[in-house]
Amino acid sequence: MEVIDFTLVYNSLSFAIATFGASSVFFFVQRSQVAPAYKTALTLSGLVCLIAFYHYLRMFESFNDAYSLIYGQVETSGSQFNVAYRYVGWLLTVPLLLLELVLVMRLSKEETFSRGMKLVFAAIIMVILGYPGEGLLDAGQLGDRLMYWLLAMIPFIYILYNLTKRLEDTILKQPKNVQGLVSKARWLLIGSWAFYPIIYLFPMINPDASYVNIQVGYTLADIVSIGIFGVMIYMIAQRKSDAGA
Repeated sequence: MEVIDFTLVYNSLSFAIATFGASSVFFFVQRSQVAPAYKTALTLSGLVCLIAFYHYLRMFESFNDAYSLIYGQVETSGSQFNVAYRYVGWLLTVPLLLLELVLVMRLSKEETFSRGMKLVFAAIIMVILGYPGEGLLDAGQLGDRLMYWLLAMIPFIYILYNLTKRLEDTILKQPKNVQGLVSKARWLLIGSWAFYPIIYLFPMINPDASYVNIQVGYTLADIVSIGIFGVMIYMIAQRKSDAGA
């Protein structure tokens, strides 16, 4: 690993820790600023950021155990950078992100439960199917990596279909002052999540640079899909609360 690669991964992980730590505090504090109907959505936003904060902290520790910068040279300790922390985090945060969007829309209890459970189940299956292929980076393993990618894409496409098509009518039923914001939050989630399957394929595109590209790419995508998306959930909850909706 070159010094610039070490610096990119190190700084991106550090930035993510700061982002998620600050965001979790913000969302928990702002619960008092929204109507009771939206407090759960804000609580989930805070929990998602807190979970991400913890797992990024563990990844940062693991990265420092595996690599160190000594006299301008990157030294390896023999320990392995544990990417499992990222997937364990996703197993919790990805379903909760979908629930945030469903809850802030304030659907009926039946529709909230039905939509929420289907999306949560699909998200869990997607993460589980993608994990076995994450560590397959050697040339001879790329075929298996592609297989796991294809399997994970099945629930991923189901989630995208629900976000793009099945929520369309529900968004139109939202108060006029938040319809555009809800739609933007949905597309932000779709757009940021679209990067994950692309990043997953990096070893097949450029094997030499894939390690750094994967780690930095996933981290930036997490910051957008967790932190920025959470801010949009808060804005929706705040506007609906102010309007008494």
